[in-house]
Amino acid sequence: MKQRGFLFRLVFLSMILATMVGVIQAQGLVAAVQSNLSLRVCAGTEWRRVATLPAGMNIALDGRITDSSWARGITQNGDIGWIYTPGNLNVSMDQIASLPVINCDEPISVPVPPPGNIVEAPSAPAEQPEASAPQAPANNAAPSTSGVTVTAHGNLNMRSGPDTSYRRVGGVSYGDTLLLDGQDGNLNWVRGANNRGEVGWVAANLTSITLNEILSLPAISADAPFSLPIPGGGAPAAAPEEAAPDTNAALPPPVTSNSAVRGFSYGGHIRELNTNTANYMYSAGMTWVKIQVRYNQGDDPSGWSGFINLAHSLGFRVLLGVVGNPGQVLNGGYNDAYAGYVAGLAALGVDAVEIWNEPNIDREWPSGHISGGNYTQMLAASYNAIKSVNANTMVISAAPAPTGYFGGCSGAGCDDQPFIQQMAAAGAARYMDCAGAHYNEGIVPPSWTSGDPRGEFHTRYFGSMVNIYYRTFGKPVCFTELGYLSPEGYGPLPGGFAWAGDTSVGEQAAWLDGAISRSRSSGRVRLVIVWNVDFTGIYGDDPMGGYAIIRPDGSCPACATLGN
Repeated sequence: MKQRGFLFRLVFLSMILATMVGVIQAQGLVAAVQSNLSLRVCAGTEWRRVATLPAGMNIALDGRITDSSWARGITQNGDIGWIYTPGNLNVSMDQIASLPVINCDEPISVPVPPPGNIVEAPSAPAEQPEASAPQAPANNAAPSTSGVTVTAHGNLNMRSGPDTSYRRVGGVSYGDTLLLDGQDGNLNWVRGANNRGEVGWVAANLTSITLNEILSLPAISADAPFSLPIPGGGAPAAAPEEAAPDTNAALPPPVTSNSAVRGFSYGGHIRELNTNTANYMYSAGMTWVKIQVRYNQGDDPSGWSGFINLAHSLGFRVLLGVVGNPGQVLNGGYNDAYAGYVAGLAALGVDAVEIWNEPNIDREWPSGHISGGNYTQMLAASYNAIKSVNANTMVISAAPAPTGYFGGCSGAGCDDQPFIQQMAAAGAARYMDCAGAHYNEGIVPPSWTSGDPRGEFHTRYFGSMVNIYYRTFGKPVCFTELGYLSPEGYGPLPGGFAWAGDTSVGEQAAWLDGAISRSRSSGRVRLVIVWNVDFTGIYGDDPMGGYAIIRPDGSCPACATLGN
């Protein structure tokens, strides 16, 4: 009897524990904030701060990024956002690692947690949101006594305070160095001196600074005296009496215009517009046709009038992707010459123009001058020129090459995410109807958000590409290349493309269909151009034929799938 009673109590206890686990899962992982902490829109200090959470506040966590350094949750006040986790919560990293990996924009899946015991600290030091403790930098970074030297990843304005609303007091060019003596306490802005003795604040994410380096700098006020020797000797340079315009104001005001293109549609990138290609595109439900134009300074755009008229007569809208000669970009007056050319295309009635192609790599932009700020100068000139002659022509910003190869930015190239962040900081969103993007390295379905065998990186997943580009600019996304590579019918892929060796033509068709369906329903994508329709048979070091939906045997399985 005693044993039976013991077993009964054990079963009863197990039922209670199981019920408790279910409640915990339903409520999320409830944690208390250990010290003042920033709640951000997404995972990373580059994202806007939603709120500052005081010590003792409760937050219910429902997801994390892959390395668990950031987690998403809802606070006891109902604020939703992401927090930097190491050392900042009263739960272990193992507990955080038990949460699912999620994307920034997934709906919150847990309720508001019960109130915590908030610590009132009237004389608390300034918030250090992503550090593990107020007095010590995270990751064991030693406090800097000699400053931190960084290089600029673009042409940057130096400001009198840590925000674009402060006046300009100096500047640095791409590759120039800055000696830093402090940061703004939110890890978004750093203050330093250039080699001319100008002292000012720059956006941290537009420099080479690492997380450990920025955490080693003290949080300082906007008007604190510069605490280090000025590079090159001498006193700090006097700030200009007349504040030079900021990055946005330095560009021409955008021409007021609204593109006539609305809603969602899709089409294909072609080599030749003939009867066979057109019929396959009709069967796939495509209404757009794209061709890439190679512009050389002095070219006359009128040569494209025949193609534009032919495409229109066949019922297609026309997108021309206009990429110039990298060797000419630094010529005097080049931006104006390029802008005049694309304006000429707009005058001919082209429906959309993509301003350049992959300007984040030295194959398409001059080495040593690659930055989102430099490209934005061209984009702004082109946008105004186009809209001045044809308000209905849609202007699409250049899609960067999707890559993490450079580990940030260098003279030879820039990863796509920091490049578009540089564009956004320079004001590019004012000079586009749509943000250009490329997605052409997928080997998993477009519904997947993790699990790519090559590792977790945003360019692997269709959804993360949409979300990152949409959030960066606040503009709809236009995929000017979206394709899946399959060797079926050709043979082994060259070494640089071996990652797609197992992709079948059937998967190519299904994944294209899925990506277009998700684009249509997302509300964030305006246009998808399938890369490509008819580059069939081109299969060498750059196996463009493997992306073609018209296969070597003349069939088009993707056309049938898309058209159903």
